[in-house]
Amino acid sequence: MEIPLAAETIGHIGKLPITNTLLMSWLVISTLAILAILATRKLARVPGKIQNVLELVIEAADNMIRDLAGNKGRVFLPLVLTFFLFILISNWMGLLPGLTSIGFWEMEEGHKIFVPLLRSGNSDLNITLGLGLVSVVVTQILGLKFQGLWGYFKHYFHNPLSGGIIFIVAGIGIGAFVGVLELISEFVKIVSLSFRLFGNIYAGEAVLATVSGIFAYLAPLPFLMLEGLVGIVQAAVFALLTLVFISIITAGHEESAEQTAH
Repeated sequence: MEIPLAAETIGHIGKLPITNTLLMSWLVISTLAILAILATRKLARVPGKIQNVLELVIEAADNMIRDLAGNKGRVFLPLVLTFFLFILISNWMGLLPGLTSIGFWEMEEGHKIFVPLLRSGNSDLNITLGLGLVSVVVTQILGLKFQGLWGYFKHYFHNPLSGGIIFIVAGIGIGAFVGVLELISEFVKIVSLSFRLFGNIYAGEAVLATVSGIFAYLAPLPFLMLEGLVGIVQAAVFALLTLVFISIITAGHEESAEQTAH
């Protein structure tokens, strides 16, 4: 079965096209919201199963983030953990057996093609670009919050007078050039985060579709397990890279240099 590069449109809300990847993303968001409601509606000192699992996940994430980002990690926790859970659940739900077999047939350029109702959101570059954009924009907002306006710009444009009065002109030129490169790198992060996630998930779906089309039963199982592992790794990579970007931009110059050295 061929996996098209672009997400398929399954309907419209007014003029807004609804794709199968967008529908899957809404389903993932609903799943996470329901789990959160079930876990928190009756909080108890002796937690139930759902509350206990979520508390373990949050505690493990909190400890790891605070080890990397210090006391500021508590502020970063909701964003980083949300990225991880959303990407992970989206990746895993895209691997559910029979998911891509639920859909409808339609005619396109004289050919009859099958359109699945649901497809992993991270196999759509629009979704991953949105995630990358949110990651970088929130990173800049947190940089402004913790460093202030002057400290935020010092992160990109270093003091040209630090090398002495003789090097003022050279310092200004080099500082401006490096600052522009730093600003460009922020936009590159959007592309890097989004294409890494999209490429891995789309490639995995294509491999699974090819193997399943040739061997219907046992042969796809190792690939399915591998993609489950890839789903965890890609969610962790996206979340941790976001955490690293935030930690660097919210740290002072001395602290940032120390983190880079480590």
